[in-house]
Formats: sequence, C-alpha cells, structure tokens
Amino acid sequence: MTTSTPTVVLVHGAFADAASWAGVITELQSHGIPVVAPPNPLRGLASDAAYIASVASQIDGPVVLVGHSYGGAVITVAGVTENVVGLVYVAAYVLEEGESLGELQGRFPASPLAANLKEATYPVEGADPAAEVAITQEAFPTVFAADVPGEVTKVLAVTQRPLAVAAFWETASAVAWKTKPSWALVSGADQAINPEVERFGAKRAGATIVELGGASHAVAVSQPKEVADLIRDAVHATS
Repeated sequence: MTTSTPTVVLVHGAFADAASWAGVITELQSHGIPVVAPPNPLRGLASDAAYIASVASQIDGPVVLVGHSYGGAVITVAGVTENVVGLVYVAAYVLEEGESLGELQGRFPASPLAANLKEATYPVEGADPAAEVAITQEAFPTVFAADVPGEVTKVLAVTQRPLAVAAFWETASAVAWKTKPSWALVSGADQAINPEVERFGAKRAGATIVELGGASHAVAVSQPKEVADLIRDAVHATS
C-alpha cells in the first residue's frame, strides 16, 4: 500500500467533455485531492484507452481512474497501467475481456438513447471518412440530463462531443477490475444506459456499489457531491 494520496483522473464519456466534471472537481479539490480531467478522444476503445493510460502513467504516484458512461469502458482497459490503484465507474459500462459495448448492451432492453442518435462523418487521414454519432438536440435533455436545469442542458446539447461508431464494437483487450478494487455509481433513472447494464457490470466486477434512484445519466452534473463522495471513498481506501 502506498502512503501518498492518489491523483484522481476523471474520464468523461460520449456526448460530453471534461467540463462535465466541474462540480466534482470543485468538491475533490476542496478536500485536497489532486485531480486531472483530460479530454477523452472518443475515436475508438483501444486508442482512447492508450491515451488515458499514457496520461495516468505520466503522473507521479498512484492514480484512481474514474470513468463516466463510455469512459467506464476506457478505464477498464487503461486501468492495467501499473500506477493505477483503483477504478470508479459513474453511470458507466463495465466490460469483460473480449466484450464490446454493443454486446453488453445487447443483452438488455435498449434505452431511449438508441432511437435518438444522429449520424455524421468525419475525415480519416489516408482512409474513407468514418461515422460518428451524437444525441439529437431535441432529445438531449430527457435522454442525457433529465435532472439538470433546462438552461444548462441547452448548453450541454450544443457542446456534446460525438462518439465514433466503431467504438461500439471494439472489444476490451484487458480488464483492470480483475486485479484492482472498483467502485460504481448506478444512476437509477438513466435514459442513456439502461441502469440494468450498469448494475450487471458493476456486480460482475465485484465493485462497491452506490445507487442514486432518481439520477439521470448526467449524474456528475446534477449530483456532484454524491459522485465526489464515492470517489473520495476510493481514494481513502487506496491511500
């Protein structure tokens, strides 16, 4: 066990950016916990995980990785990095080795998210354009952030970052929760990921689970203190 306080690395998911952690960052900083909130490229599981692993490995001392939504899949793979000592899943996908987001989701009833995505293309150097998806602006408030004030969701809807379609079908090459302790927050009223998907993955990982009954997918925005409290539990347990 290490004696230094781990640095918390907050990994956002699809249709959001690092600013979605603002309230959580404030809470953690008020308790003297070092925090980094890097951009998640959202271009593919292997490349996104490699980027986050690179960020973590360049931090001096232990790291607790926190992943929201698709970010949970990213930290599952990136978490095998040597100095990562714990994983926290926030309304997130918790994959098994060799499993994809699409496979895990496919075992449960679809959430309203699937019917409210719009597709676009983006250029890829030396190859054909690739596809990415975002949530339609009309559906964004109810699907992503039903418990967040309307004036905030209007901003979140236009600043969302799209996810490469390929990311849904890339499989996890490694699984950090098999060798490192994990914690999970389940958003009970999530309309983007079926809460059953969150519960199933968290239980399978043997995570310490907290459930917030009325929480939307944007729980880090609507209930930052509760999210930060769970992260602090992980920090204390791994210090």
